Amino acid sequence: MNIDKQQIIDLLKNQGDNDKADQAEKELPDQVDTDQDKGLLSKFGINPQDLLGKLPGGLGGLGG
Repeated sequence: MNIDKQQIIDLLKNQGDNDKADQAEKELPDQVDTDQDKGLLSKFGINPQDLLGKLPGGLGGLGG
């Protein structure tokens, strides 16, 4: 599933992790593929399955 990079950055900022948010902004592609980019996501402490449930807009369990 593709997710806009800004949503991930906003999630990190909401968690109070501005350093990781800044790093993610530099390293992530504009559209993050949760399967292809899961290595990058894990670098920022993000589990792609958990990410889908935390994003604004209520994607909930659609990623599973």
